[in-house]
Amino acid sequence: EEIDIPFEEEILRNPFTLKSWLRYIDHKLEKPLAQQIWIYERALKELPGSYKIWKRYLDLRMKHVDGLNPVRYEKEYQKVNNCFERALVLLHKMPRIWLEYCTFLMKQCIITKTRRTFDRALRALPITQHPRIWEPYLKFARTIGGETAIRLYRRYLKLEPNHVEEYIDLLLSLERYDEAAKRLAQVVNDDNFQSLHGKSNYQLWMELCDLVCKHPHEIKSLKVEPIIRSGIRRFTDQVGRLWNSLASYYIKLGHFEKARDVYEEGIKTVMTVRDFSQIFDAYAEFEESVMSAKMEEASERVASGRHDPLADLEIDLRLARFEELMERRPFLVNDVLLRQNPNNVHEWIKRVNLWKDNVEKVVETYTKAIQTINPKKAVGKLHELWIAFASFYEEGGSLDDARTIFEKATKVNYKNVNDLATLWCEYAEMELRHNNYRRALDIMARATTPPRNPNVNFRDETLPVQLRVFKSLTLWSFYVDLEESVGTVETTRIVYDRILELKIANPQIIVNYANFLEENKYYEESFKVYERGIELFNYPIAFEIWNTYLTKFIKRYGGSKLERARDLFEQALEKCPPKFAKPLYLMYGKLEEDYGLARHAMRIYDRATSAVSDEDRFEMFNLYIAKASANFGVTYTREIYEHAIEVLPDREAKEMGLKYAELERKLGEIDRARALYAHASQFCDPRIDPNFWQTWHDFEVKHGNEDTFKEMLRIKRSVQAQYNTEINFVSAQLTAKQQAAPANPDEIAMDDDDD
Repeated sequence: EEIDIPFEEEILRNPFTLKSWLRYIDHKLEKPLAQQIWIYERALKELPGSYKIWKRYLDLRMKHVDGLNPVRYEKEYQKVNNCFERALVLLHKMPRIWLEYCTFLMKQCIITKTRRTFDRALRALPITQHPRIWEPYLKFARTIGGETAIRLYRRYLKLEPNHVEEYIDLLLSLERYDEAAKRLAQVVNDDNFQSLHGKSNYQLWMELCDLVCKHPHEIKSLKVEPIIRSGIRRFTDQVGRLWNSLASYYIKLGHFEKARDVYEEGIKTVMTVRDFSQIFDAYAEFEESVMSAKMEEASERVASGRHDPLADLEIDLRLARFEELMERRPFLVNDVLLRQNPNNVHEWIKRVNLWKDNVEKVVETYTKAIQTINPKKAVGKLHELWIAFASFYEEGGSLDDARTIFEKATKVNYKNVNDLATLWCEYAEMELRHNNYRRALDIMARATTPPRNPNVNFRDETLPVQLRVFKSLTLWSFYVDLEESVGTVETTRIVYDRILELKIANPQIIVNYANFLEENKYYEESFKVYERGIELFNYPIAFEIWNTYLTKFIKRYGGSKLERARDLFEQALEKCPPKFAKPLYLMYGKLEEDYGLARHAMRIYDRATSAVSDEDRFEMFNLYIAKASANFGVTYTREIYEHAIEVLPDREAKEMGLKYAELERKLGEIDRARALYAHASQFCDPRIDPNFWQTWHDFEVKHGNEDTFKEMLRIKRSVQAQYNTEINFVSAQLTAKQQAAPANPDEIAMDDDDD
């Protein structure tokens, strides 16, 4: 055409210039296909190795057949294929051309030609470009499937062995279970394998187990049982599932007895209740399914009128086996817990209770428990197991056997001394239940016998408990109770004295010993016990003993031994803390009032006002004033009031001042009362204590005159001004600090330091 002449001339001048041809091709883009092809063919004749021209030419030819049926338009597709073949003569190192050619062939469903073209591409291209070819090649393989796909994947795995999971998925989709299992087993055994799908070694194991168990008939090249057993040893947290997998493998093969053996082995070896429950539930379901199948067969035989005694007998046997399995469940669970920790005392006791009336099994269980449990590692109280064992014989009437058990139990090195002490006490109680009082006393005497070296530390864990039990207060308390019940006074005193000698007595023992002696008329000895107890204990425990001791002493002797009583009170008060002094002083004062001199009582109360704690001082002053007023008259109390106002805190001094003023008013000493009001006013802020000022106001109205009333108001104003000044000063300081805080934090810190 006329408009093509400039392009033709340029091509004639520069036939080997790529840009000239590309401009000519772009000029012909809107022209018919034949013209475009003619230009492309001329360009490729001059530049047969140009990738750009070939790429555009091939895209044009593929676009022309795009959407056409490759079967009906086979010749058109073949023309495009020929173009690709011509291009690859010189461009066989271009992966893009190979990829487009192979993808184009995949659309035509020419399997052999496509496969061979992919192979040619792999041979022509360098190894670094192969992953680009393998991606569509494997897609092509998955599409066609069959033996071709398997062989292609085998070749690919030689290049990329880490992609074996894709191969396994392909084998599973093609139902090649045997080879899939073999490959999966290789992967599982390879410690260096890293799953591209993010699966752990455990997940791959589970896949392998599920595979071999679901398709047992197809698996020929692997030994399934060793594989699963190795998984059981390896993955201890999934033992239950793996045992069930092995059993289901044999069930699908029809080996029911072998499956039953696997279930039995599983429930007898697992270490957790969760795994046991998984296996047991599967086992029970398996037995139920077999029984239901046998029942259906029996019903069919009955319907058809046939009779088979052997089959009926088998059903009865299976029913009996299933019932026996259900009955064994508590024992099997107990076995699991004991396998977890054979030193668990509670589980052994549960096992004994499971046997109930089976005497032989109960004795066997007790014996096995005692032989198995390590006393130092026992979980729970081992001595309770021994006691239960002995009680079992006792309830059965075999007292000698029970004694034998107790004797053996006393030689066990328990974790805690009190365990052995409790055991000795139970031993003695057993004898008491059978009225063997003498034997019970002998047992306690043996238990409390000290070793050759009695100077042992009760809390020294390195020593056996048998060497330390003689210092157990539990043991001695029981021994004392036993002696008090069935022994004599002398033997009981000996036991109490030994407790005090060992220095293991507590306050209750002291009180019990003293009460025991008092009940038996040994009053002086009981007082000596109190004194020994006071030597053993400091305050506050000593206070309780002193309190009981002094009460008993006064009750016994009253005023007959007054000097001794005074000495006791002085001893008690000598080291008494202020917190506990008040009751003792009150008791001491009461003693002097009842049996001594009132003057001595007043002196004691006076001492008490300075010896008691601050919380009790105000109350003590009130009591002192009341006693002094009753014994010596109200005028005697003036000195007490004045002393109280001096030493008491402001709040209580104000109360005391009011009482003192009221006393003076009653005595007619109006001026003294007014002076007391004036003195007490310094402690009373009018805004906080309006009652005080109202009392003074009423007093002046009743007893004062205009001048005294004005003086009261003047004092009130001055006190209020004093409190206002203090409060305003503090609040002004706080306000200044709050205002200065945003301005300069460092200055605030300096101000705080100055304050």
